[in-house]
Amino acid sequence: MEHSVTAGQPRLFATPQEQLTSDDYYTPAWVFERMGIEFDLDVCAPPGGIPWIPAARYFTQEDDGLVQPWEGRVWMNPPYSNATPWVERFVEHGDGVCLVPHARAQWHTRLWESADGLADPGRFYFAGDREMFMPVFFAAFGDECVEAISRLGVVRRIA
Repeated sequence: MEHSVTAGQPRLFATPQEQLTSDDYYTPAWVFERMGIEFDLDVCAPPGGIPWIPAARYFTQEDDGLVQPWEGRVWMNPPYSNATPWVERFVEHGDGVCLVPHARAQWHTRLWESADGLADPGRFYFAGDREMFMPVFFAAFGDECVEAISRLGVVRRIA
């Protein structure tokens, strides 16, 4: 895995992640098993990546995925404390699946209105049986990604 930052771009994080934070809610393996789809890139991985996420490459906090080029089908479970820049970039990229919380935020409305499909998994537990204090949903761009999230819950397709 190559670690590089685009020259001239500000870093989102000043230092590499060395310990778990309140943003570390890992998507459980059963989600990927049920979706049955592979990703080209996980844009928000913890150090060392997560072995059960079927992504060919990943960016960690040290890589600063917001300044790296995103190519192909993307998986994104962003830091929920600052989801805005991640969701904006995800919508612009337009290919992949993300897992985000319901929130009263402009990014939520933009994602909700622009994704090709949305799935509500109901009560959701992250890896290690961690439950988020707010409900989450999956959003997808691209037919294969919408089909994949349909195996996780009821999908609302956007025209």
